[in-house]
Amino acid sequence: MTTTEAGTALWPIALHPTATPASAAEREAILADPGFGRFHTDHMVRARWTAAAGWHEAELIPYGPITLDPSTAVFHYGQEIFEGLKAYRHADGSIKSFRPLANAERFARSARRLAMAEVPSELFLGSIEALVRQDREWVPADQEKSLYL
Repeated sequence: MTTTEAGTALWPIALHPTATPASAAEREAILADPGFGRFHTDHMVRARWTAAAGWHEAELIPYGPITLDPSTAVFHYGQEIFEGLKAYRHADGSIKSFRPLANAERFARSARRLAMAEVPSELFLGSIEALVRQDREWVPADQEKSLYL
């Protein structure tokens, strides 16, 4: 199991990367003028939650549509939590994010206030780590840009 710099154990994320990632030329064109919310990396992380098992089956998968049953509660009782953070490439080529544990804790507090299932910090951080590791080529080298997660 991987840990963060702060020593927090990360949730294991099964890796199922895409067989058709964007080419270097496609990424370069996108990263030249990415905008906000216009483009997406090759992957996303999803996890299941049930009352019996809690959060489980966390996996990195190719980015794509999410299929929802018409009776899914979100269509009738819509609630959501938004928590964004950025991944930055440093001059030495390393990739870092700023205080991701604080984002994980804020996400959990938001879930608690909304009476939603709290995402454990280990799952939140493990998802970020798996996604950034897999899509590291999407993190711009330009010091003025970042990958928004």
